[in-house]
Amino acid sequence: MTLRAAVLGHPISHSKSPALHLAAYGKLGIDIRYTAVDLTAQALPDFMREVRAQDGWRGLSVTMPLKTAMMSEVDEVRGIARVLGVVNTVAFETVAFENDAGTTVRRIGYNTDVAGIVNAVRYAGVAPAPAAVILGGGGTSAAAVAALKDLGAKSVQVFVRDTGRATEARAAAAGVGLEVDVRPLAEAASPTASADVVISTLPPRAADSLADELAGIPTLGCGVLLDVAYDPWPSRIASVWQAGGGSVVPGLEMLLYQAVEQVRLFSRLDEEVNAAVIDVMCDAVGLPRRAF
Repeated sequence: MTLRAAVLGHPISHSKSPALHLAAYGKLGIDIRYTAVDLTAQALPDFMREVRAQDGWRGLSVTMPLKTAMMSEVDEVRGIARVLGVVNTVAFETVAFENDAGTTVRRIGYNTDVAGIVNAVRYAGVAPAPAAVILGGGGTSAAAVAALKDLGAKSVQVFVRDTGRATEARAAAAGVGLEVDVRPLAEAASPTASADVVISTLPPRAADSLADELAGIPTLGCGVLLDVAYDPWPSRIASVWQAGGGSVVPGLEMLLYQAVEQVRLFSRLDEEVNAAVIDVMCDAVGLPRRAF
């Protein structure tokens, strides 16, 4: 039986997830066919009904705009995903019935974005109890809120284009116990320039006008910027940030680390997903190998 996994989202043609996952499964010696599926939120329920009727599925990576919608399509939600109400990973678990009455498959929702952000920012180096800014208020911003809590932030400023559409970020902050201040994106330049860590969850090019404002600030700080939008790269805001002396973390770093957690779940070979596996994943997308 062919084992299967996929990344779901819209648009999805730019995704580097297939390269990351296929490299890992090749190194692990497990035959999982991993593909990209372009899927809107409206089409998600029908797709999941089809998946339920098919054998061999090991997992789904979930990206925009499906992370919240997937909550209602799984059998169980675990870990930080329950707090955030955002699922970016679905693992298929085979469960045995009592008295040898056969097995069933349960679809379990997780959120590996939080671990992806934490590890990517830590790898770059970040101040303790950092002054933190998030750009954007969607599903990934919820993971960013939880990640900043793990990184020691006491509060976070969230800048969005529409302050009425930051429900996920606000709910995440309440869930993890982090003070949050939601403000219009038009006010982001000065707080962003002075922050220790900035996480941009905005779509590609959506931060370009803010980048132009930052370019005109002579006191642009030397904090860490993680821009989750990795195509095109470098983004305008990443270029400006680096020119100002700050550290830039490409979205590929977050993608790498959240994919590592997915590979552990999908392969069911947790202990074998080691430094050598992570190195071939880095090779597959042009990232430097880790110095473990």
